[in-house]
Amino acid sequence: MRILLVEDESRVAGFIAKGLREQAYAVDIARDGGQALYQAAINEYDLVILDILLPVKDGHTVCRELRGSGFRAPILMLTARDAVDDRVSGLDSGADDYLTKPFDFKELLARLRALLRRSHVLRPQVAHVADLTLNTASHAVARAGRAVNLTAKEYALLEFLVLNEDRVVGREQIAQHVWEESFDPFSNVIDVYVKRLRDKLDTGFGRRLIHTRRGEGYILTARPGVGDD
Repeated sequence: MRILLVEDESRVAGFIAKGLREQAYAVDIARDGGQALYQAAINEYDLVILDILLPVKDGHTVCRELRGSGFRAPILMLTARDAVDDRVSGLDSGADDYLTKPFDFKELLARLRALLRRSHVLRPQVAHVADLTLNTASHAVARAGRAVNLTAKEYALLEFLVLNEDRVVGREQIAQHVWEESFDPFSNVIDVYVKRLRDKLDTGFGRRLIHTRRGEGYILTARPGVGDD
């Protein structure tokens, strides 16, 4: 999942982004409200973490303008104030949830998982494809009952493929959801990571799950005869 983090305090933004990346999220950071609106307009995000006190445009304004433009992904608002009126204002401006600073990082992760489960993207806690099992909460992966150890980025790619089971996803889609804004679309990084997943998930098993569709992208499926390789 790809997240837009809107936070002007560099130390706080760095702490949150580092923790999220360790949990396999791709994170872009916007330092003010104007930059947030620009990045949301040119990139595709699965969720926005939005601070209220921002330069250029505050969080309430950003939230209203995002919703007014048709932005549908969940928005989690961060606030340093715990007054009821502040929380009501945030929810009325279009936010889906709020979290008061300072917060425990485990609570932030739990709220993100809850928001993503409620979003338009079907995100079950445990997903199954044939004998492959993926737990989106613990990030545990197993094939035929055997645990598979993945890096954070390998897990993020696999989760995206699993959530799009039986659908071909192109490199641009993968880059939009699994990698960050600094990703070089002309590199072969995606192909390298797909090969790593195949080595870990398909080698030694009777049925291959990850297939290539030449000129289109990749598909994870248990159905036979859907790929070119």
